[in-house]
Amino acid sequence: MTYVFTPALQPALPIKGSDKLFPIHRIYCVGRNYAEHTKEMGGDTKDPPFFFQKNADNVAIDGKFPYPPATQNVHFEIELVVALKSGGVNIKAADAMSHVFGYAVGIDMTRRDLQDAAKKLARPWEVAKAFEHSAPCTALVPAQHVESPSKGAIWLDVNGERRQTGDLSQMIWDIPHQIEFLSGLFELKAGDLIFTGTPSGVGAIKRGDKMKGHIDGVGDLEVVVA
Repeated sequence: MTYVFTPALQPALPIKGSDKLFPIHRIYCVGRNYAEHTKEMGGDTKDPPFFFQKNADNVAIDGKFPYPPATQNVHFEIELVVALKSGGVNIKAADAMSHVFGYAVGIDMTRRDLQDAAKKLARPWEVAKAFEHSAPCTALVPAQHVESPSKGAIWLDVNGERRQTGDLSQMIWDIPHQIEFLSGLFELKAGDLIFTGTPSGVGAIKRGDKMKGHIDGVGDLEVVVA
């Protein structure tokens, strides 16, 4: 079979300690999964989880975030990223962790002004969430090298000033239940990434800012706003 033009390269993440790459299938992001962030965004912590998607080629691994067009208010959201090695439908929470390949530190970059406008008009969030370079990530750390993905500090600094801080144990919906819920909506597959939510303290960045995110046991992510 031949194509009418050369297909785009397969989006992928590097793997720490390996020369192999992790091919990305889909990116799912859970919204408002830390209580304090839910409150700061005007949500209710008793609501069931909800998800939106980014595109696989939104992932950026070069440490640069070009300030996007059509916005004056771009926010950072530090998140633990879960990478799946297998999937399925209606996965039980008790079995969910057997599908996890590894973890990364990611930032869900958001055009907040466009998101606010979409909310008011009851429109989808793609223009706010699924734009180029909107998912900076570290290399993946294989699951067997992460002692506990259910607890540990998560924080983000901008220009050396602490802006977000929390603990993975503060997630409203833990990783197994996120996988269980998602697999009831979609057929999860090897290569899927799940951005698991962000602590409170999200805020705007400007050109020239330097962001540094950290998650205990997973690593550090440094990104410059170009």
